[in-house]
Amino acid sequence: MKNKTIYWILTAAISSFMFFSAYYSGTHIVAFKEFGFPNYFRIELTIAKIIGAILLLIPQTPARIREWIYVGFGICLISAVIAKMNTGYPVSGIVEPMFTFLLMIASALYLNKLNKV
Repeated sequence: MKNKTIYWILTAAISSFMFFSAYYSGTHIVAFKEFGFPNYFRIELTIAKIIGAILLLIPQTPARIREWIYVGFGICLISAVIAKMNTGYPVSGIVEPMFTFLLMIASALYLNKLNKV
């Protein structure tokens, strides 16, 4: 029961971050352009984050789908770190996706623990 509670707390935190990130990239067009990405990518990324965050919060989502959501979010978070480092963001802006990535790894580990039981 303890592992399940920890998993859901971590998952809720990741989903919350991704919802906020989707909101930010969806509403701050100029800030997103600073990274040099095309506008269609911003829209695509926003939609993918929303869909992934929703699916993570649905208990019936299969573990294999959750794992692929983690892969997609991991690529997104690592890319965010690289993009922020190359555009002169302050350290606090770079640490945020790194921290979320670590939370996501912990959540994935707890997902694996739950699947072994």
